[in-house]
Amino acid sequence: TRDEDFVVHIFSATNHNYLLIFTEQGKCYWMRVFEIPEGTKVGKGRAIQNLINIASNDKIKAIVNVKDLADPEYLTNNYIVLCTRKGTIKKTSLEAYSRPRQNGIIAININEGDELIEANLTNGKSEVIIGLQSGKAIRFNEATVRPMMRNASGVKAITLASADDCVVGMVCVDDENSSILVVSENGFGKRSPVSEYRVTNRGGKGVKSLNITDKTGAMIALVNVVDNDDLMIINKSGMTIRMPVASLRDMGRATQGVRLIALKNDDAIAAITKVDSDGIEDADIIETNAPETTVDE
Repeated sequence: TRDEDFVVHIFSATNHNYLLIFTEQGKCYWMRVFEIPEGTKVGKGRAIQNLINIASNDKIKAIVNVKDLADPEYLTNNYIVLCTRKGTIKKTSLEAYSRPRQNGIIAININEGDELIEANLTNGKSEVIIGLQSGKAIRFNEATVRPMMRNASGVKAITLASADDCVVGMVCVDDENSSILVVSENGFGKRSPVSEYRVTNRGGKGVKSLNITDKTGAMIALVNVVDNDDLMIINKSGMTIRMPVASLRDMGRATQGVRLIALKNDDAIAAITKVDSDGIEDADIIETNAPETTVDE
């Protein structure tokens, strides 16, 4: 990768798979895997902006790997679930994305001051968990979100705690035995079982997912993990580290968590992502096995 860049998505795909590429302005671009130039293991790759006709003022926010856009049964039984920064959620049948255009199609009508942050492929039966910067999170059944047309704006998923609050992550959970990992900007993180998040009605205020203090800073990420995953963390200073999720024990929802990384001066975590533990060669990244430092509740 180039300087100050890091891996966000790693997935297995065949040449005939489809990639749905979603931008923060709510557009979706469509391409086949074989259209991506094949490179070497040590190559830096091509900028996606050079492969699709994306506007210069737009940014890619999510990529969904789809096996087939020609099978009618597959199209009608799967959905794309979208979430925006201001707490709006939208579900659309995958069939609505099966007829691409070179200049992209509208995936969601974004309201002024809002932006798309996440897109997931689901089977219509998932549990949706959405986290806020204020440390709250909500869990509800995907079935409570009715399918809509592509140009719709969606419905309220969660009530923000304040005008400055925003959504930091959405996951669609199919494995009740998995965990939810939340991370704060000052290097603290916590892993809790999915069962700790009770199912509530869509549009509520949610429950406490991380005890936010001046020491922890705001919550910046929420991801669904299992023991086999690794966590990639990049700081604003440009340093990237990797740590196994299995090294983090399960904790209750209302705690501050443990220190994942010691930050220097005014440094902060810029972003995190999970990767399969077998997905990246150890030599390509910096690993850390920092001991857990428990913080009092």
